[in-house]
Amino acid sequence: MRQVCARLSPPWVVNIDPCDDLLHARCCHSCMLSRVRRVLPADPRFIMTSPIHQIMCALSAAALFPVATFAQPRSMPADGLRWYKGNTHAHTLNSDGDSTPDEVVRWYREHAYRFLVLTDHNFLTSVDGLNSLHGADERFLVIKGEEVTDTFGDKSLHINGLDVARPVEPQGGKSVVEVLQRNVDAIRQANGIPHINHPNFRWSIGRPELQQVRNNRLFEVYNGHPTVNNLGGGGVPGLEEAWDAILSAGVLLYGIAVDDAHTFKQPGNPDVAGPGRGWVVVRAPRLEARALLESLERGDFYASTGVDLQELDVSAERVRIAVRPAPSSRYRVQFIGKGGTLLQESTEVNASYTFTGGEGYVRARVLESNGRMAWIQPVMVRARPPIREDVSLSLFAVVAIGTMIQWRRRERNRP
Repeated sequence: MRQVCARLSPPWVVNIDPCDDLLHARCCHSCMLSRVRRVLPADPRFIMTSPIHQIMCALSAAALFPVATFAQPRSMPADGLRWYKGNTHAHTLNSDGDSTPDEVVRWYREHAYRFLVLTDHNFLTSVDGLNSLHGADERFLVIKGEEVTDTFGDKSLHINGLDVARPVEPQGGKSVVEVLQRNVDAIRQANGIPHINHPNFRWSIGRPELQQVRNNRLFEVYNGHPTVNNLGGGGVPGLEEAWDAILSAGVLLYGIAVDDAHTFKQPGNPDVAGPGRGWVVVRAPRLEARALLESLERGDFYASTGVDLQELDVSAERVRIAVRPAPSSRYRVQFIGKGGTLLQESTEVNASYTFTGGEGYVRARVLESNGRMAWIQPVMVRARPPIREDVSLSLFAVVAIGTMIQWRRRERNRP
């Protein structure tokens, strides 16, 4: 999209088409925040493509936008993308569940999920036959997985391996962090995607330990099991508080919601680990294991215990959310930054937050009046120090002189 500013003479054109080159976008603050490709006179005689021109444009953009916010957009172009609801943590009779793999898969298929990862403890349940019975293109998919179940002393350390190519044995270690790290590494070596489960289960994984694990992007900010202490207690922070502390330390971590379902034969019993309590909604190009997991690792999803979104747009400039309202429910949309600071709150179902720089990160959550929630994944935000006024004037002078030189050369060469 091209916009002409009539307040400048001659008119200047700002091309604000988004940059498709993420490697360039990581480096170019002006492209990331303002989506500026070129700042040029509207007269086509001034359109220049030389390296000198490109340098001058970069300098002019830096001068025009002296305080640039860096927030990397994670979403791919909207064309061809769809939303898929799924659960990444469920058990069968192959470990400590009460139902067969067929019964477990059937429950999720019949309750409008699009994908399910079976994650029995230290057992890789085959899914080929299940997909033959229940799978359907763009309708439902079963993904193989394993809950690698390890210990350190009295600590229960569980890490899911999603779509692992082979069973992963518990790796052990000499500390909580070492056990977690060795198992994360083993899952990666098996071509799987790790996520760290229920940190407060038996008070096993504290914020300092979780923060130290490398090569892991996912953890359970909500787990539907009734004894995993999501909210913390006794001086131990809840999982959202721990999440904010980790993000504030500069460690990017995405929060997922799961069932951790074990019990399918006691529907409605809140004291057992039943299905349908937490899930993720993933934006991906197709219903295929690797496409879904790549989106999860990129943070292109939201987690929920019952809130549905109509729209979620995370760009370099803002987060925009539209809630799909339920009858008789009301909502609060909160945008949260460094240190768990409440940056903004809206009571409308359509809400947005524009990055100002210096937030450290911005994540959002939606609170529904009956206790349901949704968590929107964090975006890391950085601010570049402002350019001094004398430097800005010098840059404008360089751009102006270069522009005049190019214009005079073109005038002399005209017939």
